Amino acid sequence: MRRTIVALLVPPLLVLFAGTALASSVHLKGGPRAEPAFTDNGLTLSASSALSGLGNGDVDITLDATADTTSTCTNPAGATQPPGQNPAPTDVTGGSSFPATEIKNGTLPFQVDTNAPVTPIPGAPDCPNSRWSEDITDLAFTSATITVEQPPGTVVLTVECTFSEPTSDGAVPSGDVSCTSS
Repeated sequence: MRRTIVALLVPPLLVLFAGTALASSVHLKGGPRAEPAFTDNGLTLSASSALSGLGNGDVDITLDATADTTSTCTNPAGATQPPGQNPAPTDVTGGSSFPATEIKNGTLPFQVDTNAPVTPIPGAPDCPNSRWSEDITDLAFTSATITVEQPPGTVVLTVECTFSEPTSDGAVPSGDVSCTSS
């Protein structure tokens, strides 16, 4: 009788632990040199790819990006001046959550977008004085980091990418993207 109970309990436990082990080898689908595709949408950045090696649980994916800012200054009378001089780089972030039901055989295709930066910029730091308004008109992205959590709160993959040239609106050429995963 004991052998029967043990024989019935062992297979479900193996399946449970196997699902956990799979989540520890999360990677971008396509092999060790796989890189996500990026699109510069003007004020936001999109990243798309597919993940492999996922277990059975919900997934959160976050995209953090750094960009050179193009902005314009407008005086209190409404006159627009040339773009701000040497505006500071801007960081933007965004994320998406995926339920476990979207994972098929350990694989999950995804697209994640950053949010747009706050504009006008409070205090108009790149304009003649704080009574002016400074509006961000474009972002040229220089780097991006994708963070994958499964379950949410447990980081299972980080993909750090740099762009050889700051991006311009549209698809980022794959030859301009260099990524490392950890």
